[in-house]
Amino acid sequence: MHPAASVIFFTTASGAGYGLLFLLGIAGAAGLVPASLAFGLVGFTLAFGLITAGLLASTFHLGRPERAWRALSQWRSSWLSREGVAALVTYAPAGLFALGWVVFGEARGIWGVFGLLGSLGAVATVVCTGMIYASLPTIRQWRQPLTIPVYLTIGLYTGALWMALLSAAFGGAASAFLWLAVLAGLSAAGVKALYWRTIDTEAPVTTSGTATGLGSLGRVRLLDAPTTSQNYVMREMGYRVARKHAMKLRAIAAVIGVAVPVLLLLIAAAVGGGAAVVPVFLAALSGSAGAVVERWLFFAEATHVVTTYYGAEAA
Repeated sequence: MHPAASVIFFTTASGAGYGLLFLLGIAGAAGLVPASLAFGLVGFTLAFGLITAGLLASTFHLGRPERAWRALSQWRSSWLSREGVAALVTYAPAGLFALGWVVFGEARGIWGVFGLLGSLGAVATVVCTGMIYASLPTIRQWRQPLTIPVYLTIGLYTGALWMALLSAAFGGAASAFLWLAVLAGLSAAGVKALYWRTIDTEAPVTTSGTATGLGSLGRVRLLDAPTTSQNYVMREMGYRVARKHAMKLRAIAAVIGVAVPVLLLLIAAAVGGGAAVVPVFLAALSGSAGAVVERWLFFAEATHVVTTYYGAEAA
């Protein structure tokens, strides 16, 4: 599949935003961080900014972005519609939680309930995002149980990196969030490694034989191409990444996405105090960049069954 920049930005930015919102709701309701104006203002600006920018970017991939609102009416059958509904619903309790934190300086009690509801909405929205892809039977790399855990763990990890930065800069359980980010990063790396192993070793769901119904007669191969020029299907569905490049990009995602941030977080834990802000900030930037590379590969490595009609032997 051809990786669209708008969708990559949408899934990584909103994932980090929802991860941060989830942690703000839990930490605020539990009293793990101070309900100070600075912490709340920067934290919610960052979380809502990432979420909103990501959701707006997702409309750029539509043929008629101005009609994106109509997708909300299909929530009974469409995971894309359910994602939009979940995103809008989440704004309500999360906004009230932010109001209590920033304006009234209180994140517990009834305001904490709104925070927990916002956290629940964040998880639900990310699940819906993952299900947009996991529900497609035409792409085997997405139609599997690990797709949603990948979205959830990477969203939590990138959100934890920014939460660790906030706690280091404005106080709270700074060391706890540093170690949470380390644990979340290692968990995300483990889930993604298992995902890559799965898509590399599992048998193709569709072959040129099963697609044409001629497989019982022997090996089926393309004699003449269905078109003599590049078309939309070939450009969008038949995008290919050379195997050697995919492996290099996987290594890059692992290094800048997890190895470097974890090392920086360990340095921050060792130095402590205000000096920890710089390495944590660099860790958040590196981890976010690694998430972008991972998400690019998520789309680029996907093979659509329609390509079996354009010369691919399997998908």
